[in-house]
Amino acid sequence: MTIESILGAIVIGAVIGALGRLFLPGRQPIGWLLTIVVGIVAALIGTAIAQVMGVATTDGIDWIELVMQVVLAVVGVGIVAGLKRGSRV
Repeated sequence: MTIESILGAIVIGAVIGALGRLFLPGRQPIGWLLTIVVGIVAALIGTAIAQVMGVATTDGIDWIELVMQVVLAVVGVGIVAGLKRGSRV
């Protein structure tokens, strides 16, 4: 694992997590660090699901894979935000 791959995962996680927060209605009480972590996890799981489903890897943007990742990020942000809200009792 190189520095470039770690930085790439952080950047991709930030973008996917930010898109997840953007598409989730309402305010989410989670910080940018949790957003990046959710985005990284969503990107990894989305890629794995796309590979299992046989989605072809292309030279450009893999739109089907990206949609899967963003949908998973929306779900992940919702779960984390719900858990965060629940712990503020």
